[in-house]
Amino acid sequence: MNEKEIGELRRHLRRDRSNMTHIYGCYVNAEKEIITEFSQSLGIMPENESEKYFALLKRSLSGTLGKNLIDITFKTSQVAGSPEHKLLMDLRDCKLKDDELRRSFYQKVIDSVTFDDNYLILLGCETYDVPFKSKDDSFQRDQSEESYTFMVCAVCPVKQTKPNLHYVAEEKLFHDGAMAQMVSAPQLGFLFPAFDNRSTNIYNALFYSKDIKEGHDAFIESIFHTPVPKPAYEQKKSFEALLSTALDDDCDMELVQEVHNQLCQRIELHKEAKVPEPLMITKEEVKEVLTGCGVSEEHLAKFSVDYDEVFGFETELHPKNIIDNKHFEIKTPDVSIKVAPDRSDLIETRVIGGVKYIMICADEDVEVNGVSIHIGEKEPATV
Repeated sequence: MNEKEIGELRRHLRRDRSNMTHIYGCYVNAEKEIITEFSQSLGIMPENESEKYFALLKRSLSGTLGKNLIDITFKTSQVAGSPEHKLLMDLRDCKLKDDELRRSFYQKVIDSVTFDDNYLILLGCETYDVPFKSKDDSFQRDQSEESYTFMVCAVCPVKQTKPNLHYVAEEKLFHDGAMAQMVSAPQLGFLFPAFDNRSTNIYNALFYSKDIKEGHDAFIESIFHTPVPKPAYEQKKSFEALLSTALDDDCDMELVQEVHNQLCQRIELHKEAKVPEPLMITKEEVKEVLTGCGVSEEHLAKFSVDYDEVFGFETELHPKNIIDNKHFEIKTPDVSIKVAPDRSDLIETRVIGGVKYIMICADEDVEVNGVSIHIGEKEPATV
């Protein structure tokens, strides 16, 4: 799925646009015991409540593609007859109305996730009449090309609030309030089936994780039983380690600057082109940058082998997953320096008198602890 397709579904998941009729949920405690299950009609639900349910479901379609939102691809054999894919299809086809199917799904989630607090498993399903889209990207909502039936899941921690003073209007006084169970934003969730090319794709799902450091491997294995890329945080750390170990003494300041600059340029050009599909780079494209930096054939060969071992054979990566395009940072055990990505040229490394230094160009205004300072050549001390 691309950003436009996700955006289209998010805009549709609203009380005044959605065809969803019911919200289903399962409330679970930290000991993995079901507290309650419920099915609520959106038609008789107060408007403010239904809007909050839609907001929670919509949050499971938020974030950055490749970081928070990960494409799940089922193998053909799974679609042909695996229990995990069949359960999702059966839930979708009955629009979540089958109690036993829902309980089977709830149990798979309960067995595979662990929270310190209670949590809510939230489910919704509906049929979206996909409007015709003209060449100028405008929608003709009275013309529908197909119907897309999908289910969306959000797993939300439930936090217990502390009792606080609250105002009682009838008494015109403040009184101590009771503790409340508050539903937080989802930590994980998914959409099934995928909405690819604005059509139903039962070979894919879209998985959501709020924390890009957390892979939720047990949940993915239980619900989808298919491998997925490493979490974005792990990809970044793995790529950084790969440059250091594979390139050895070829890995200097200029090389890291060039790799960072090249990837930042590609991200910016992709943004300017307004391409809806996420930007991906291949191993060969990274090697081209390394070759331009003068990396030896020996180190390029090692990089190639190590890349496949770390990420998988010929795996493509999202540039934003392996660099921080908002910052350029230099660290020593005692010093941390952050520079705007487009001004990394202000920093260089040098060896002076056998001592290694990080040099920063400081021709412009310089402040120390908020105080503007002057940098000048000091006169030699007189005796």
